[in-house]
Amino acid sequence: MEDPLAALNEIAQTIFDKKGINILALDVRGVSSLTDFVVIAEGNVDRHVKAIADAVIEKMRTLGIKPCYVEGLVEGDWVVIDYLHIMVHLFMPGLRDKYSLEQLWRKGSIVDLQVSETKT
Repeated sequence: MEDPLAALNEIAQTIFDKKGINILALDVRGVSSLTDFVVIAEGNVDRHVKAIADAVIEKMRTLGIKPCYVEGLVEGDWVVIDYLHIMVHLFMPGLRDKYSLEQLWRKGSIVDLQVSETKT
């Protein structure tokens, strides 16, 4: 998938479909040398965060995109999935507040994600 916005929307849709909450994508090109986009979202408990991470990894694999690095799947309170140009951070709510990644990348611009309700 060569369009990063399409990939962002696929990631956001997968998080939404798994009942993830507070989904935010930031365009950090020009702000960060690590990545171009950051996706931040929350799960309710550690198992939920792990389930969301597993779903994102599987969805992206079906699109031919494998993560370069994954951290936190064992603990599940904070999972980072690195796709080089897109970095996904999945938190339990308390940890998201504690680390305030939105503040770290506050100079980034919010990406308007296209997520729709799906019937299962």
